[in-house]
Amino acid sequence: MPENNFLFATWAGGGAVPPVLSVARALHERGHGVRVLADVSLHGEITAAGLEPVAWSTAPQGDPSDPAKDVIRDFEARTPLGALARLRDNIVCGPAADYARDTLAELRAHPADVVVCEHMLLGAATAGEAAGVPVASLATTVYPLPTPGAPPPGPGFAPAEGTAGRLRDRLVTAMSGRPWAKGLPALNAARTQNGLAPLGTVVEAFERVDRVLVLSPRAFDHEGRRFPDHIRHTGPRLEDPSWAKEFDLPEGDGPLVLVGMSSSFMKQRDLLQRIADALGALPVRALLTTGPAVDPASLRAPANVRVVASAPHSAVLRHAAVTITHAGHGTTVKSLAAGVPMVCIPLGRDQMEVAAHVRFAGAGVTVGKGSTAARIARAVRRVLDDPSYRDAARRMAVAIAAETATDRAVTELESLATARPAHHPAPSK
Repeated sequence: MPENNFLFATWAGGGAVPPVLSVARALHERGHGVRVLADVSLHGEITAAGLEPVAWSTAPQGDPSDPAKDVIRDFEARTPLGALARLRDNIVCGPAADYARDTLAELRAHPADVVVCEHMLLGAATAGEAAGVPVASLATTVYPLPTPGAPPPGPGFAPAEGTAGRLRDRLVTAMSGRPWAKGLPALNAARTQNGLAPLGTVVEAFERVDRVLVLSPRAFDHEGRRFPDHIRHTGPRLEDPSWAKEFDLPEGDGPLVLVGMSSSFMKQRDLLQRIADALGALPVRALLTTGPAVDPASLRAPANVRVVASAPHSAVLRHAAVTITHAGHGTTVKSLAAGVPMVCIPLGRDQMEVAAHVRFAGAGVTVGKGSTAARIARAVRRVLDDPSYRDAARRMAVAIAAETATDRAVTELESLATARPAHHPAPSK
């Protein structure tokens, strides 16, 4: 018999999937029972991790590698607020009742000691609260909600300086909850349908869990940022997804550049072509990974650039001198863990914030997604030629190694299953 039973709930959220499954697999390997509620498109990856998948029956089903099947379709949004509205309406709040219904049905069929949900699945968290089961959420990037001692996350602000900076932070923090307001009726409907009191804001719902485990290096966030006790940094997950295949390094002696620009569709094909063209003009060799959303055959590859659908980034990074990335959290922390500096080209979502933290750490530079091949080439040359970027990345590698020396996420979840604390802290003010 398993020591404890954990029900995981996740969705086809691109780079958020591998770290969630990494935690689930670690629990399974320690002898716990683990089931994973997820979109059918993820079931192959779940099975490859040795875990038992369970399909959503009424909640949305998506596949981010196929734009026709993507649930959010944030690549169609014209502004960051438009992209956030799609996430709110299509995952976080709009289908909250459906996620809650499916999660409760699974809990009735297979009782669990803890519900572990990806941070955006407030419907699954609602189900755990209604069932009286401890709930942990997994934040798979820099903690995405405002807390004291740091600028509001999202735009990539540097820490405030002086009166003007503090005023900026107060105003942006006050405004940051407004886009969520339209999702509150749907979220509260899910709560009242399951015997729970309505909330005053959506942000309160993110805080009504027993633990938030931040799967990101604490050293990567602002040093002065303060967190409530139920928010715990447990370090990044550095495993590669099961679909990342073996690789052959490009031939030659030049510095190796790894390129990875999102595992989900974000209209990145043209940018990938500009990156390939930029690298073709430099004395480097490059491994360009397109991910599932872009056909490698659709790119024209210069002689010094090898284009493949996938490769295990952690293994490639042992040989790399620089990474060109969209600043997805997964590729970013793997690069830092390997001591490899970056050229960041954010495409959307949390990527402006992650890229900003790379700059704050001194471990890379950022250029816009509309940059020409010549500008991208200059950025790569700058990072290769200035050793300060490599030195900063290596300092971050030391910090990440210390944070990942033990599996804090597993320890926290085992503790939650054993202690079964009084459910849900009061929302922080």
